[in-house]
Amino acid sequence: MTVPLDRHCLVELQVSAERISQLRRIVAAHLRHWSLELHVRPVCRAAEELLTNVQRHVGDGNACVLELRWTGRHLTVSVSDHDSRMPRLLDGGGGGLSRVMALSDSWGTCRTTDGKVVWFTRYAQTPVTTGLLPRTPLPGGRTFLGGPVTEDGPVTENGHVAENSPVAELV
Repeated sequence: MTVPLDRHCLVELQVSAERISQLRRIVAAHLRHWSLELHVRPVCRAAEELLTNVQRHVGDGNACVLELRWTGRHLTVSVSDHDSRMPRLLDGGGGGLSRVMALSDSWGTCRTTDGKVVWFTRYAQTPVTTGLLPRTPLPGGRTFLGGPVTEDGPVTENGHVAENSPVAELV
């Protein structure tokens, strides 16, 4: 399946603590651009874990690639590096891959010719927008209010309070 260019992000970086925090902001910006605000916090935390694992186990300053793909239904975040050692899920761990597993719907690893890829996915369906909500009718089935309202009632186009306004009758 081909992912539209506006739903794909690829960032090559030299991993460091400063770059990890910058990448977290970049990921958050892309998710917001794609209207996936509800996923910003868990996705950023899980992506940060993957990048921190590269820094911790491969070494500070090593090259890696962060990739985001959103199909309209699933968001996949992957981090690839040049180390052939595969990560392990530790028993009783509170961070690392345990955190990634808790924040995602699925995750995995894949050996490549020049290292490995660690990835996770989250179900992230295209948000449905409802548009503007209709105006609420006045009690008793009266007409809608069209413009600004003061204590004395609705204001007409010329700035005066409308006479015999339904708001005045309700007060």
